Amino acid sequence: MRNIAQHGKVRPPAVAGSFYAGNPLGLQSEVDALLASVPPSQTASPKALIVPHAGYTYSGRVAATAFAVLRDRVAAIERVVVIGPAHFVPVRGIAIPTATTYETPLGRVPVDHEALAAVADLPFVISADDPHAPEHALEVELPFLQTVLGPFAMVPLLVGQTAPRHVADLLSRLWGGPETLIIVSSDLSHYHEYESARRLDAITAEAIDRHDWSRLGPGSACGFLPIAGLLIEAARRGMRTRRLALCNSGDVAGDRRRVVGYGAWSFEEPEGSVAARLTSLS
Repeated sequence: MRNIAQHGKVRPPAVAGSFYAGNPLGLQSEVDALLASVPPSQTASPKALIVPHAGYTYSGRVAATAFAVLRDRVAAIERVVVIGPAHFVPVRGIAIPTATTYETPLGRVPVDHEALAAVADLPFVISADDPHAPEHALEVELPFLQTVLGPFAMVPLLVGQTAPRHVADLLSRLWGGPETLIIVSSDLSHYHEYESARRLDAITAEAIDRHDWSRLGPGSACGFLPIAGLLIEAARRGMRTRRLALCNSGDVAGDRRRVVGYGAWSFEEPEGSVAARLTSLS
């Protein structure tokens, strides 16, 4: 892993103590317990994951099913592209930060500004810290990554108003080889009654399984644009998709009147590809 400075402008945690435990010991215990609850997986080493981003009480178990499949690929991963929707600050395009590190109670993760520079010339990419400051979508994935991986740098990306093909073009530039992992952070349907949510999420899950990005919209997932972009690129590359988990907050929190859907998927390079061969040798 190339040397990336870990000093400079720090993006502090925005949801520590609310979405997840706010102190290092409590957070590490929380993440370890979630990962330990996932049985060993036969899933091959993933190139990309779709992971939910709610509070760990609600979506932590589903998120853990995705991050647990990284256990056999720890040594290879040096860079993680983490892309999700901008919930709080409107963005026209895709926002990249100027921060040099992201911080959680488990420590600081350096931002790979070489990678950000490689996409900065795209007309839909903007440099803007305001969308990143309050955003939980990227942050909540970091404690899992800090636990399952060795040292890594992150490429933080927040998607606002843009086209799915713009997301795909950006991901294509950042794709790299086995050293690069892509995390798409998104929940599924929001605030429907339990059975209605299950039906909606089943339709979304089938679309993801089939790489049918055109069936996704704002009602499918808060991160439907990042998901759609990944599906476009996954179809271009002939990737295999595995559904790892699908449920909603009513399954874990009890209240089924207004629930949020959660799902996790793994995307694997096709057998025989250069990236897949390199991963198998690492």
